[in-house]
Amino acid sequence: MTDETDYIIVGAGSAGCVLADRLSASGKHRVTVLEAGGTDRRFFVQLPLGYGKLFYDPTLNWLYRTEADPGLAGSRDHWPRGKILGGSSSINAMVWIRGHRADYEDWGREAPGWGWDDCLSAYRQIEDNEAGADDWRGQGGPLFISANRKGLHPLVQDYLAACAQAGLPLTSDFNGAQQEGSGTYQMTIRKARRNSAARAFLRPAMRRANLRVVTHAMVTRVLMESGRAVGVEYRQGNQTRVLRAKGEVILSGGAINSPQLLQLSGIGPGGLLQGHGLPVLVDNPNVGGHLSDHQGLNYTWSMKVPTYNDELRPWWGKLIAGMKYVLAGAGPLAKSINHGGGFFRTRPDLDRPNMQLYMQAFSTLIPRDGERPILNPDPWSGLSLGLSNCRPTSRGHIRIVSPDPGQHPAIVANAFSTENDVQEMLDAVKFLRHIAAQPAMAQLVREELRPGPQIVTDEALIDDFRRRSGTVYHPSCTCRMGADPATSVLDARCRVRGVAGLRVIDASAFPNLIAGNTNAPSILLGWKGAELVLQDAK
Repeated sequence: MTDETDYIIVGAGSAGCVLADRLSASGKHRVTVLEAGGTDRRFFVQLPLGYGKLFYDPTLNWLYRTEADPGLAGSRDHWPRGKILGGSSSINAMVWIRGHRADYEDWGREAPGWGWDDCLSAYRQIEDNEAGADDWRGQGGPLFISANRKGLHPLVQDYLAACAQAGLPLTSDFNGAQQEGSGTYQMTIRKARRNSAARAFLRPAMRRANLRVVTHAMVTRVLMESGRAVGVEYRQGNQTRVLRAKGEVILSGGAINSPQLLQLSGIGPGGLLQGHGLPVLVDNPNVGGHLSDHQGLNYTWSMKVPTYNDELRPWWGKLIAGMKYVLAGAGPLAKSINHGGGFFRTRPDLDRPNMQLYMQAFSTLIPRDGERPILNPDPWSGLSLGLSNCRPTSRGHIRIVSPDPGQHPAIVANAFSTENDVQEMLDAVKFLRHIAAQPAMAQLVREELRPGPQIVTDEALIDDFRRRSGTVYHPSCTCRMGADPATSVLDARCRVRGVAGLRVIDASAFPNLIAGNTNAPSILLGWKGAELVLQDAK
């Protein structure tokens, strides 16, 4: 069964939703989005604090697992990725962080047109920031950003005071003039509902006659003719279909799915493809390489004062929280659990922060089958301070293990595989304890539960974070843009080297991993990537 359109977008994730909106806006182009998952109109998707229920749900989550990782004491890390309209923006923690200005200056050196001034202009067009417009923030754009200034847990103020006492002063806007410091996170939440890329970009665009969204459509390969991408093959139910593109094929499947699909289509490391009996159309060892990801962990304390555990653990607490949410769009269910956070440097000689903080007025040390127990926290007053490395030097890779598109690729994360990353994390966990030891927090703490006061030597701290750390869900760079064909997959216009009519526009295209959560820069990729596609169509 064969069909035709102008532009094919593979994946309705953070970047794909933006592409669908912008490429269809003029009405001149027929745009088709193929999404392997289904609808985002589900209660726990829309409920901001409901994302714990989505963590292990196979109906909307790819449920990837890494290969056994020596850097994580041999564990196989769980990597949830969205398989749903909105992609991972429909299952994430909704934190809106662009990244440090210097990150984009690094991008611009690798890929002209992606420097800070170019990206800042795009962000200001994208945003409708509740805090209002200024030299840094945008207002009036399609994506509403909550300033997150109301309804915060009282412990946030104690945390901010402790950070200041520890030498990390208040920053009013992590996306403003200065990222370094402590503060509260802006959120992609609108009117007490998750404001995913599907809600902000795709669903308004779906009213247009020239945009078609096909769900439960698993793309199995890109079709090539005479060195040009001319369409895709996909499965829907028991049928195999072909969709041809008069214009371009754009992969927006994310840092795992996009390199996997390129490899299945004959674009990737030649020896790997030949080993699976696949034709080698473009031999590029960088496809699936340069995998970068933030690694993080929590330190947890029992507290002398109430936390969200006390509100959300008992049945009557859940009932009250539910009533607050339904009647007033308020209470803990209306927010992400990461109310506060921050960015700091582990060494004063660094030119920018290399660690990110997360303050959570709850704890989940007791596991619960089938979910991340955010809605079912521990039966005591608990508080967690988390951190993740901003600019890790460890690199992994994505490799297909079979020519079967339905088989997950091998994910080799190589966490903490460099001495730099180990030393940074060691310094960072010591700083967590430094914050907790400040008077503003020390007077409220009952005892440290994880890792526990007996873990004090460098060797014990390193062993602990290797055993308890894991992804903070920011894989990227596996189809990276770059000026050097020897180290990149894409040129600065997101075009796949060696193939005409084929682009990758998602987090896999990042030249380098930014300092912060990756939803914002993924949306940026879709926004600026659409401009490039439209420019080249003229």
